[in-house]
Amino acid sequence: MQNPTPAPDAIRVNERSYQLPHVPTVIVCIDGCEQEYINQAVQAGVAPFFARLATDGTVLSGDCVMPSFTNPNNLSIVTGAPPSVHGICGNYFFDAEQNAEVLMNDARYLRAPTVLAKMAAAGQKVAVVTAKDKLRSLLGHGLQGICFSAEKADTATVQANGIDDVLAKVGKPLPSVYSADLSEFVFAAGVMLLETVRPDLMYLSTTDYVQHKFAPGTEGANSFYAMMDRYLRRLDEAGAVIGITADHGMNAKTDALGRPNIVFLQDWLDAAFGPGKARVLLPITDPYVVHHGALGSYATVYVPNAADLPRVTGALQQLPEVEQVLSRHEAAQRFELPPDRIGDLVVLSSRLSVLGTSASQHDLSGLTVPLRSHGGLSEQRVPVLLNRRLQGAAPARLRNFDVLALALNQTA
Repeated sequence: MQNPTPAPDAIRVNERSYQLPHVPTVIVCIDGCEQEYINQAVQAGVAPFFARLATDGTVLSGDCVMPSFTNPNNLSIVTGAPPSVHGICGNYFFDAEQNAEVLMNDARYLRAPTVLAKMAAAGQKVAVVTAKDKLRSLLGHGLQGICFSAEKADTATVQANGIDDVLAKVGKPLPSVYSADLSEFVFAAGVMLLETVRPDLMYLSTTDYVQHKFAPGTEGANSFYAMMDRYLRRLDEAGAVIGITADHGMNAKTDALGRPNIVFLQDWLDAAFGPGKARVLLPITDPYVVHHGALGSYATVYVPNAADLPRVTGALQQLPEVEQVLSRHEAAQRFELPPDRIGDLVVLSSRLSVLGTSASQHDLSGLTVPLRSHGGLSEQRVPVLLNRRLQGAAPARLRNFDVLALALNQTA
């Protein structure tokens, strides 16, 4: 009788190797977490878990992928690869075959497997809890395990999500999608799962509603980070290895009087060259625009007539709010993007500015506080934290999507 094939102690996903978890491992993506939020909460004395990482854990910083938006970075974190590999480079892209702007929330647009799915296939118990439902199908693609969103926790079923009766099990009501409660539900669910199911690998992803409204060090921000600190401490006390990073940073996008500092690119291009010469697409656009008005610091521009490209490029470069204008090839090479899913041009605005399409297309009535947003290079630096000391050196250029490899391969 032949001996059974021994179980692997590591898996290989997208050209990277990952050790199977030796203890429960929790990866946390704090949406919109500029490092200063943590620094200010620690200085205010409301984040003792974060403070302790400086002595008992690992405190690093790295780059998120560009554009500095939620979906591309969450998918990079769970695939361990840039958008050129997994294919998700924003919430929307222009599909030339359909002649339409297409929402990339559907898993059919994902071009690479996730570490989560491969871990489950290797026999590990895997759980995913995300704040907004827009990420659930992408993060859960091919996953045999638990995967649900806080936004739609009340409709989770064993068949579709690997779990049911979530509200009762978490002990919290269904949160509003525009609230700090949405992220707290993610953490409460994570603690519940660790204490009951005890997954080998768990991924928790929050929402940046608070960071869009509150600057670092404000009462609203410190209260939010104090909440996360309490739940992270419980995960730590339960014996989990915890890796923490962010999908992007966050910055004020206002003038000296606190008014939104916006360049409406479609209006400007139409006035300069005539309607139909260029089409502006904002990959930040998603179904949840109340807190940012679909305004970010990254845009793509499609120019139907290649002969117009030099004039359009030169004109955009003269705008004082524009930091860089890159060709499709330049952007794909520099930011590791899939060239077939970006425009002829990629436009990045300066740190204090955002890009819009036409003024008539943006509802800013929901902006009850000065605009804060992301998408550009100024939101690329993010924290990379571990509750264990790192064994060996971190990569020379650390990326947020290295956090899984660090947590699984380089912690004792």
